Amino acid sequence: MLLLIPGPVQTRPETRAAMAQDIAPWDNDFRPTYASIRERVRVLAGGVDGVHATLPLQGCGHFIMEAAIRTFVPAGAKLLIPQNGAYADRAVRLATEAGRVVVALPGPDTRSVTAAEIAAALAADPEIGHVAMIHNETGSGIVNDAEAVGAAVRAAGRRLILDSVSAFGAVPIDLSQHPEIDVLVFTSGKCLEGLPGIGFAVARIDSVTAAAGNAGSWSFDLSDIHAHALRAGWGSFRFTPPVQALAAFSVALDLHGKEGGQPARLARYRENVRVMYEGMRALGLTPYLDWADQGPVIVTVHQPADPAFELQPFVDALKRRGVLISNFWNTQAPTFRVGCIGAVTPEDIRGAVAAIDGALEELGVTRRAASGNEAPRQKTSARDDD
Repeated sequence: MLLLIPGPVQTRPETRAAMAQDIAPWDNDFRPTYASIRERVRVLAGGVDGVHATLPLQGCGHFIMEAAIRTFVPAGAKLLIPQNGAYADRAVRLATEAGRVVVALPGPDTRSVTAAEIAAALAADPEIGHVAMIHNETGSGIVNDAEAVGAAVRAAGRRLILDSVSAFGAVPIDLSQHPEIDVLVFTSGKCLEGLPGIGFAVARIDSVTAAAGNAGSWSFDLSDIHAHALRAGWGSFRFTPPVQALAAFSVALDLHGKEGGQPARLARYRENVRVMYEGMRALGLTPYLDWADQGPVIVTVHQPADPAFELQPFVDALKRRGVLISNFWNTQAPTFRVGCIGAVTPEDIRGAVAAIDGALEELGVTRRAASGNEAPRQKTSARDDD
């Protein structure tokens, strides 16, 4: 089965094999593996030794994002969230339910937020202390420009929380060039092609130390995670970690390096996306984004206007052909989405395009283009694969 979702992703056999062992997470023999993961992650993020620290948390991307918001934004304080996709919507909810005051910056889910929009919003409200931004929106596939937005945040004297859950490892970011970023968060099961179960924050040590007492949650307190790591002396998890996933993640990091690191991974993903995007157009389907706005993680496609098209039967027909995609959508118009990340090659993507063609033929879908007046409607599911 070819797994084409934006996470958890298809993994290499070597990565999966590393899960098949019993490990005591606090055993001395495992300490070097865990310490190595922390250091390699910091280096991948461009973190500076003595300035940045890697802070892990059990769970999915929503967990580590909530921990970042709770830790770095004090209760009752304001943060700006550019709201141009489903994950930004979720960040709004995470922050609101944590008792933070959200200033939303609404925008379409078909383009990135601009630095000018961020600068104007910050200038209009001097009480906003932080911006929380999604790096890659896996609902639509857009990538928000962390370089340009970071510069705008820095110029305004504010701080940035960057949710790079589905971008880190492929989309470049260098924390050494972004002193305005308090924390970058990501997970193990996306572009680094590990198994799911671990969230990571790469945070400024001065910021996380100053944030002690903000979180209002023991589980989601990154400052307490940092303090525990210092007490342990080797960066131990506070509570029982998904240790087999950590062992697999170490192998995934090895494979990331052998491939050529972030630039090589990005190049492969971009070629995957190009093949899928052009393949969809060749089949008469309508990509959700203009090519200029298309990111390297996922290709989202308007659902065909043909009444014979229904998402779940389409997903089932694809599965019979050995390709598995998400059976829900979370864009402003009805779509289906095909992930292009993971241990997947352009040749795999060509096979998936052929499978999509066959699935549509099986369903009797002849009108494949979007209707041209796609109106938002109720999403098929509130779930998401994070």
